[in-house]
Amino acid sequence: MADNIVLLDTSILIDYYRKTDKNNAAWISLIRQGYQFAISAITKYEIYSGAAKNQLSFWNRILETIPVIPFDENCVDTAVNANAALKKKRKQIAIADLFIDQPL
Repeated sequence: MADNIVLLDTSILIDYYRKTDKNNAAWISLIRQGYQFAISAITKYEIYSGAAKNQLSFWNRILETIPVIPFDENCVDTAVNANAALKKKRKQIAIADLFIDQPL
């Protein structure tokens, strides 16, 4: 599994932050399965824009170890195509989630 990269969503990171027993977090389960991780630039924005001042050192420690995938024109094109497909099915999702859900 070492060559499998998981793009972490904000909710997985928030789940880890909120767990009193971090060993029960979904992220820890993925780590134990041998996955590597990355986050999108949008996820980084969501984490830091929602963080309180006293949480910043926690997030700095966590996020300095995770590569950040930049938001570029390819991401825009992928999001546009995904939105069009979801719109046809009447299952659109929030725009930020379209930007996060990018292939690696």
